[in-house]
Amino acid sequence: MTSATQRLISGIKSFRSEYYEQRPERMQPLAIQGQSPRALVIGCSDSRVDPALLTNAEPGELFVVRNVANLVPPYEPDDRFHGTSAALQFAVQDLAVSDIVILGHSACGGIKALIDGAAGTGQRREFITPWVSIAARHCAKLIDEHKDHAPDPADCEKASIKGSLDNLMTFPFVRERVESGSLSIHGWWFELKEGQLWEYDAGVDRFQRII
Repeated sequence: MTSATQRLISGIKSFRSEYYEQRPERMQPLAIQGQSPRALVIGCSDSRVDPALLTNAEPGELFVVRNVANLVPPYEPDDRFHGTSAALQFAVQDLAVSDIVILGHSACGGIKALIDGAAGTGQRREFITPWVSIAARHCAKLIDEHKDHAPDPADCEKASIKGSLDNLMTFPFVRERVESGSLSIHGWWFELKEGQLWEYDAGVDRFQRII
């Protein structure tokens, strides 16, 4: 057993003590009746931005999908492997969540890979490169405007969040519920150094600090 797995097992013991021994009223209904989270959070795989930790969520409160750069691909029903799209469909059609949050963050390695690739300074990697290209169209203007130097990564991170919001609306089952008022979608950007939270305001087409 490694020190990393020892730390994980210790954490599970603490979780079991709190939620199974001290607070069984929280976990037992979830185990017997199932989950009914109200929000889907699409976050980044980055270890610094766990949505459950950032939001202080209880078990059963969030349905979470995490991937490199918190990206939502466009709707492509081509019978291929679409993990994020499958999670999105399950959250909307089966769990009937009321809110979807795209949770991006500062110092995102996935967006850095996109910027480096556009500048010709990054290495092409068989999985990461095509994946982050989902955000390429939405970051293209920023990259083109800074041909002599790299754009501010934060601007690209926020642009990719806006792009994922656009991509969400290409899913018919998302668009239908948004237009009916039963589903709301949100774009958030978390700043790591100060712990600030910014939200995209479509009315003024910019991110506004909310925390």
